[in-house]
Amino acid sequence: MKKEQVVNCQFSVWYPLFKKLTIKSLILPLPQNVIDYLLDDGTLVVSGSSENSTQRSQTNNSDSEEEDDIQWSDDETTTVATAPEFPEFNSKVQEAINALGGRVFPKLNWSAPRDANWIALNSSLQCQSLSDIFLLFKSSDFITHDLTQPFLQCSDDSPDPGINYELVLRKWSELIPGGEFRCFVKENKLIGISQRDYTQHYQHISKQEASISSSILLFFKNHIQHQFPDEDFVLDVYRDSMGRVWLIDFNPFGEVTDSLLFTWEELTSGNSLTDSEDTALQESPAFRYTTSEVTVQPSPCLSYRIPRDFLDLSTGEDAYKLIDFLKLKKGQQEEESEDEAEAEPHVAST
Repeated sequence: MKKEQVVNCQFSVWYPLFKKLTIKSLILPLPQNVIDYLLDDGTLVVSGSSENSTQRSQTNNSDSEEEDDIQWSDDETTTVATAPEFPEFNSKVQEAINALGGRVFPKLNWSAPRDANWIALNSSLQCQSLSDIFLLFKSSDFITHDLTQPFLQCSDDSPDPGINYELVLRKWSELIPGGEFRCFVKENKLIGISQRDYTQHYQHISKQEASISSSILLFFKNHIQHQFPDEDFVLDVYRDSMGRVWLIDFNPFGEVTDSLLFTWEELTSGNSLTDSEDTALQESPAFRYTTSEVTVQPSPCLSYRIPRDFLDLSTGEDAYKLIDFLKLKKGQQEEESEDEAEAEPHVAST
């Protein structure tokens, strides 16, 4: 995977080329002070529209009038964390949200905060204000990766290209997970299609396997093939209930992109991904989906819902944390042994 391929998968690069094939979106430059705020490792304090916050607090206050009589400490040593305000940027964001119908799906140049939906209301990535967006972005490792290591797994040693970071706001659309598919393109040939939400079994996919595969292949040949700047890439599409295919996103052809029901070893091997000996079928893209409830798998985003320290301990990725944990356990065991020794009854000798 080359750095140029990553650059070409930025939303602002491909959106003008395929605007008529995808969801209506608006792109706003991301100011440096907002980037600094998103990368701040301090306490999560969400900034955004004061009006929006006031409206939400009114609902909470109406149900907690009893708290008005509580006298809080006036200790001078207590510090109150306050989030920075971005009035000009907030105004532009709110204007864009309103222009898109009042509800949007946010992302940066490449990634959406899919790993942070657990922290949002109803576990949804739907946003109505800048504060909603900040809450997701500051809780997302995917967003941090975009901002800090977009070229991490690139093979070329050339200097990192300059990146102008952007906030992408997409008109909110209720997409059924069973209609989302990821397509792998190598040398401008569609070689594989994978069910995007492979953690669930959708009966309609097995029943409509042939029509789904053919409609996606036709969409690719008519609208995408030889139109994208690179010949190796990954694209996400959505097939609606009417059988129409929509473009959702482009991703680099490499390990930075989730290969879902394929492996990157087989995708890059150059060998046919189909088991059939029929030459015609070998020329068609391999189509993989979850075939039954037995093969349902846990969501890969579940690991982002627990403290990172716990995850590092369980996988052994951070040796220092593991050493500290073992020292702590050893200390606790020694203290328990001492307490038990002191508590043992003394038998008087005669």
